[in-house]
Amino acid sequence: MDAMTDIELKTSTCDHCESDAKKASGSVPVVNWKKILTIISASSLVLAWVSGWLSLPEAMVRYLYYFSIASGGYFVALAAIRGLWRQRFLNIDFLVTVAAIGAIYINQLAEAASVILFFSLAEFFEDFGMEKSKKALESLLNKSPQTASLKNGKTVSVEDVKIGDIVIVRPGNLVPMDGVVVEGISSIDEATITGESIPKDKREMDTVFAGTLNQNGYLEVRVTKESKDSTFGKIIQLVERAQASRAPVQEFIDTFAKYYTPAIVGIAFLMATAPPVFFAGVFQDWLYRALVLLVIACPCALVISTPVAIASAIGGGSRRGILIKGGKYLDLLSRIKAVAFDKTRTLTEGRPIISEVVTFNGFKEEDVIADAAGIETFSSHPLAQSIVEFAQERKIVPHAMSTYENVAGKGGKAVCLICNDLKHCIGNLKFIGAESTTGEEIISKTGEYEKQGKTVVLISEGDRVMGALTVADKIRDSSKKTIQKLKEQGVESVILTGDNQHTADFVAKEVGIKTVYGSLLPDEKVKKVEELKTQFGTVAMVGDGVNDAPSLVTANVGIAMGASGSDAAIETADVALMNDNLLNVPTAIQLGKRTVKTIRLNIAAALGVKAFFLVLALAGFTHLEYAIGADSGMAMLVILNGLRLFSVEKPSDP
Repeated sequence: MDAMTDIELKTSTCDHCESDAKKASGSVPVVNWKKILTIISASSLVLAWVSGWLSLPEAMVRYLYYFSIASGGYFVALAAIRGLWRQRFLNIDFLVTVAAIGAIYINQLAEAASVILFFSLAEFFEDFGMEKSKKALESLLNKSPQTASLKNGKTVSVEDVKIGDIVIVRPGNLVPMDGVVVEGISSIDEATITGESIPKDKREMDTVFAGTLNQNGYLEVRVTKESKDSTFGKIIQLVERAQASRAPVQEFIDTFAKYYTPAIVGIAFLMATAPPVFFAGVFQDWLYRALVLLVIACPCALVISTPVAIASAIGGGSRRGILIKGGKYLDLLSRIKAVAFDKTRTLTEGRPIISEVVTFNGFKEEDVIADAAGIETFSSHPLAQSIVEFAQERKIVPHAMSTYENVAGKGGKAVCLICNDLKHCIGNLKFIGAESTTGEEIISKTGEYEKQGKTVVLISEGDRVMGALTVADKIRDSSKKTIQKLKEQGVESVILTGDNQHTADFVAKEVGIKTVYGSLLPDEKVKKVEELKTQFGTVAMVGDGVNDAPSLVTANVGIAMGASGSDAAIETADVALMNDNLLNVPTAIQLGKRTVKTIRLNIAAALGVKAFFLVLALAGFTHLEYAIGADSGMAMLVILNGLRLFSVEKPSDP
């Protein structure tokens, strides 16, 4: 937890609030004072306007304006002071503060309050669209094994386990360390490491990974790697490094302010001092003009244009099940040139189904299914449930069996009570071949299906093979249409998966993807994402599991399958698809493009109006009220234009 907290303290920085580190640690209840003070400022300003319109006592109206300025300007003034003190930098906050003070000096309290409020609203909208910290490391650390049971009966911390020690792993427990099985047989769910949807049978001399789930057998494992060097540990390290190296995108407004604010302050200073000093001008008159210039120059419409559009886009996306974790990801989404997809539980549903029934030697489909279901009724193998459920869907009654014998890692045997007490077997080709006669047709068919990435389960009666059930991971109905929509947007699609190459190739062919990389471990996925970034520039990664977390943070934009995805993937990713609709991937990219287009239009309009009135102000051809009115009007227009992004195109049904 110390590492996680350290990362959060480094990445959770904010000019306006020093309590972010405490928020990140979760030790202090979050009170959003900026939001509260902005609401107070807006309420006070509205009350001041109404009081003035009703001709209430002038003193009360003035105090309401002052209260609005003070409440809305607290964090603005604080940020201005910090900018000067820590960074020696005249930021937008400084310009707003000086403009408000100037407006107060020339007795334009309504303008001072308006300037402060519009800027505070801009900050509020910006904060609304951003999440300051991620919890990926905390989630990963919570999921990683913390203790290990040694063969000598002791339970110790995984950090105290040495290479060569023997640890025991009972059914339902996580494998605590990377190692090699020295005794026992079981099925291991390796989805957290490889993304493989179907559990792997493990026996002596097979490798197991820390963080994977032992499903149904007892194992003794000789440790081959210390905890910090385990595959799961490397995943945590990869996420940590990727998060630490991810620099925040410099917003246009910050860059603009770096030059705009000092320039305006300098011009105002010269306007107030040069004419009285060199041309015998009246200081009071030129000071007033300089203060008017500062108020006019305060870029409220410009500042609010970007965060409103971002907040609207984020809100609109969330209504469609697209959770976008910050404005910078909308910009990155607009520039996506390639999308890398994980396979299991992303392009596919992640659950094994019976895709085909094949018969041999004159047997009927019903007999094959009934026999398979009858034997698997006794089995605890992960595929057994799929076979039994398949028989139930077909309304086929499983054959009654007796004297069941489990052959771990291969299959099962039983005697069929309604088939002349013949021995029936179910399992892989090697197992069935040892029990029955397998001819060229059966071997050829099995090889053909395995090349399609399917698992083949054979069923035999006596010395004859009755048939086979092919098991596959069901492809999502939306996958093919998603790839087609991305292609129409000019975006390349790629598969990166821990599953075997045959399975990956088959899925790629079905959904229309040409570039496929299979049998990848998490660190290999990261390398492939880096290669894609070099090739295409801006790349998105779509995944769901712990094994996808490093590649999600390595990609320019990480997109997690939210509803079924792991907590680590959701919290690490920049975008989460909460309804698991893959069609939201092209929708999110389109939303990013619309957002960037809207922001550019807003900025151009705000700068145009601002430049026009600045020229008039310098020439002395405008009044303060007109300039403030124009800027306020433009602020309203950019807000309305940004709010259009709440309307997000609903993904079509696949």
